Amino acid sequence: MSLSEQIMSDMKEAMKARNKVKLNTVRMIKSALMNEKIKVGHELNSDEELTVLNREKKQREESIAEFAKANRDDLADETKKELAVVESYLPKQLSDDELSEIVTSTIKEVGATGKADFGKVMKAVMPKIKGRADGKAASDAVRSQLG
Repeated sequence: MSLSEQIMSDMKEAMKARNKVKLNTVRMIKSALMNEKIKVGHELNSDEELTVLNREKKQREESIAEFAKANRDDLADETKKELAVVESYLPKQLSDDELSEIVTSTIKEVGATGKADFGKVMKAVMPKIKGRADGKAASDAVRSQLG
């Protein structure tokens, strides 16, 4: 089942269950995907869909941090529920160990020897972990392994 079919199915399910949070979040995801489709001018491939989902995830994570800073726990809780819905469409996230293994093998692949090779390693690592790990976590792992 494609992502758009899954979203339509989940939207119907949320309507029937009267699950307002899930329904609104799924609608926002659908809208973001449609906007991206219009922007690029063709049907989205899975990488492009993943990029949109990661953007939605990041927006919600930033919102949660801002709401927490402003002591708006009610809004933060609501946004956490939305984040859980968005994450349900993303692939399983890599553990720190799995990410570390990927970084180690990539360092060997590109022949990196020190901090000067950071960009080269990151350029090779990011496509391997797309959607399964945060870019900041990847950059931290590469930094720690390059010394």
